[in-house]
Amino acid sequence: MYDTANDKQKRHAQRMGRKKTVIDEQIAAAQEERGVFVINTGTGKGKSSAAFGVVARALGHGMQVAVVQFVKGRADTGEEAFFQRAAATMQMPLKWHVTGEGFTWEIQDNDRDFAAAQAAWKVACAYLSDPAYNLVVLDEFTYALKYGWLQIDTVLKALAERPRMQHVIVTGRAAPEALVAAADTVTDMTLVKHAFKAGVKAMPGLEW
Repeated sequence: MYDTANDKQKRHAQRMGRKKTVIDEQIAAAQEERGVFVINTGTGKGKSSAAFGVVARALGHGMQVAVVQFVKGRADTGEEAFFQRAAATMQMPLKWHVTGEGFTWEIQDNDRDFAAAQAAWKVACAYLSDPAYNLVVLDEFTYALKYGWLQIDTVLKALAERPRMQHVIVTGRAAPEALVAAADTVTDMTLVKHAFKAGVKAMPGLEW
């Protein structure tokens, strides 16, 4: 016997009703309000892009936001250009710092990279201790830990002591286990395919 449209609708309504019950229970159980520590890591594309999406979301809510970019040295990225213009013309509460010397394989000078990371961390710490900033993004931050330019214990202490309602997003590959353990939300972005591997240049508006 074939199901009627009414039978299908009834079963769908029952499934959605059960799902709603579960979700409502989860929402009721999640009552704590505090800042959330997020990590976007993994070999896939989109770690920084996802963080900048949250920057737009936070600014839409009128939150004060700070972005500190480690490693990256170029100041012609589309995201920075857009957000800087938006901050200037729309008086958005945003601070954006490009603090890196550039990719490590281009610089080939560990002392310069170390000094740049230390300077960037000093900038970051000023925001991590300021309750006026609701969201702090530490972009490409994991590399400073990977190469030993910053000590994990120092970083964990600063994150733990930040203002209670401040959100932090860290991006970068190979997030260390201790950082992952301290985070509230961790997304591991997995590479399936990438146009660059097929010989396609990094295109403006998509990659930078």
